[in-house]
Amino acid sequence: MRPSAPARIGSWIVALLVGLVYGVAGTVAHSYAIGWFPLGLILAVIGSAALLLAVRLLTSDRWATLATGLGMMVSTLVFSGSGPGGSVVVPQSELGVVWTIAVPILVALAVAWPDRIPRTE
Repeated sequence: MRPSAPARIGSWIVALLVGLVYGVAGTVAHSYAIGWFPLGLILAVIGSAALLLAVRLLTSDRWATLATGLGMMVSTLVFSGSGPGGSVVVPQSELGVVWTIAVPILVALAVAWPDRIPRTE
């Protein structure tokens, strides 16, 4: 049984909001490093990939996964610019470039991944 249209739209809105939160968290944390090791970037990419995978597997809905990914990409885009006081959350560095490219790639992979095919025995 498929959920009603208002329920699906509501789940897309919630997915978008969760994606916004994860995108902000990843954008703020991606530049943290311990010496040469980019711990923040690795944790941000793993967390974002895990969220997208969880939404895709639990809802079986590409649109919910896309809404989550759009939230992540929008928050990354918004926080990548300079703020009113001139502060920059995503500095122009290798880590910033990897983070801004990794998010759309993760979203594309999660949305384009084939559906699970039920076994028929």
